[in-house]
Amino acid sequence: MTMPKDTDNTIKIRPYVTADFEDIVLIINGAAEAYRGVIPADCWHDPYMPAEDLRSEMADGVEFSVSLIQNRVVGLMGVQRRHNVDLVRHAYVSPASQGLGVGSALLNHLCEGAVRPVLVGTWRAAEWAIRFYSRHGFASVDSDDISSLLRTYWNVPERQISTSVVLARPALSRAEAGRLLSEASAIPKPFET
Repeated sequence: MTMPKDTDNTIKIRPYVTADFEDIVLIINGAAEAYRGVIPADCWHDPYMPAEDLRSEMADGVEFSVSLIQNRVVGLMGVQRRHNVDLVRHAYVSPASQGLGVGSALLNHLCEGAVRPVLVGTWRAAEWAIRFYSRHGFASVDSDDISSLLRTYWNVPERQISTSVVLARPALSRAEAGRLLSEASAIPKPFET
């Protein structure tokens, strides 16, 4: 008699642990294949995120949560506290687990109880990512505010700034974006005395 296959696709979320590192590097680079040929060719890297770049992001304060199905890491999402906002950083789901609610569970977990605005930057050409965040209550910020927000809260090259969008939850009016930027500029950087 054959035993029924375990089909428990319950999604569990927990904080990243060091043993997850290789899994998340594989997930990031596997899922990022969706960008190949979509984002500008001069912005594509192979691999999309080398392990040393991921370590650098973690050293810069990106804190990851991972999602598991049947005790296997299938997705990850980071949060980075910057000045007066929280940034969604490096949100990826393994291609085999996409469409199961993994990304939604991670995003809901990350935003649960947020007391500061949550911002996410993504490639303008990644329409699927923009739709995903929009379905979860994020709204595109005014195009006139994108570069200022990216320069203030992220550390990305100018080429990426010119090809990206920013979404916010809750939605930010131009006045609210200006207030956040003004507040952020008044906060001393850790290296300033």
